[in-house]
Amino acid sequence: MTPLGAEFPKHILAADIGGTHSRFGHFTLSASGELALGASVWASTNAAGSFLELLDSLPQAGFDLAPQTADAAVFAVPGAVVGRRISFANIEWDLDLDGLERAYGLTRATCINDFLAQAHGCALLADEAEVVLPGTMDASRVQAVIGAGTGFGHAVLVPMHDGSRLALASEAGHASVPFFGDAEHAFATFMRRLTGENYVRGDSVLSGSGLSALHEFLTGERLTPAEVGAGLTPESRTTELFARFYGRAARDYALTVLAAGGVYISGGVAAKNPLLVTHPAFAREFYDSPPLGGLLRAMGVRLVRNANTGLFGAASVGKSLLSQTG
Repeated sequence: MTPLGAEFPKHILAADIGGTHSRFGHFTLSASGELALGASVWASTNAAGSFLELLDSLPQAGFDLAPQTADAAVFAVPGAVVGRRISFANIEWDLDLDGLERAYGLTRATCINDFLAQAHGCALLADEAEVVLPGTMDASRVQAVIGAGTGFGHAVLVPMHDGSRLALASEAGHASVPFFGDAEHAFATFMRRLTGENYVRGDSVLSGSGLSALHEFLTGERLTPAEVGAGLTPESRTTELFARFYGRAARDYALTVLAAGGVYISGGVAAKNPLLVTHPAFAREFYDSPPLGGLLRAMGVRLVRNANTGLFGAASVGKSLLSQTG
């Protein structure tokens, strides 16, 4: 199916909404179906009193696509997307698609989970992914997508009979984390005290804040994630333990969704600190499955470090919106 209307290029407003900052991208869609990113800007989520106010601030930030002139708009947001009005745990305002349509006339607009956007983006940017573990990346089989950032995102890419791929979102980052041995259980106790929660979630460990918490537990130093990252070395105990936790989580999710087509890692933590997934502790933990070690060794693991991965994924969904005739 081809996009509606005869005039090209089409213009897609893509956004990756975060609790602190949001990234916006202006994509053009050619008649041949190619997506190209033009302007992209950051905007302060916290500084806006509403989503419409956030959009209204874009021209001052140097963004060149007015929402009312976009042919389609896709907003990748943190959390579960149910219905046309989305509320957030860490953003004071809602995102109301009906209000957006009234304000800007955007009839082709949708919201998707932010890691669903990462999955679509990884599929588009597969050629630039870096090898973490050798194995095979096979788009004709199920592929897992995980990534530590502000939280710990999960998604899956499922091949369809027509050659397309279905991306499915997950909230597995809120599931409990397994710990083994005295040192790990001591860290779990530390995290429960730190968070005040009854169990330790993946979001609490495999995230920027989790990296800071692990370093504080091991050293007594309270540093920002960037400060911890700047001091990481292959010999660092922080590096080793975080890599172990990351490898374990990647293994468990790959087995959960039977990701015979491989695993993509995205998200800012590994993108800024690739040592956390290239350290030998990651591979040791990922392969550690007595019955299914062979299957895991056949899976490729790749790192996508492009900061615009979520924007490309949102634009890919926008392309699909434009192909719909109804």
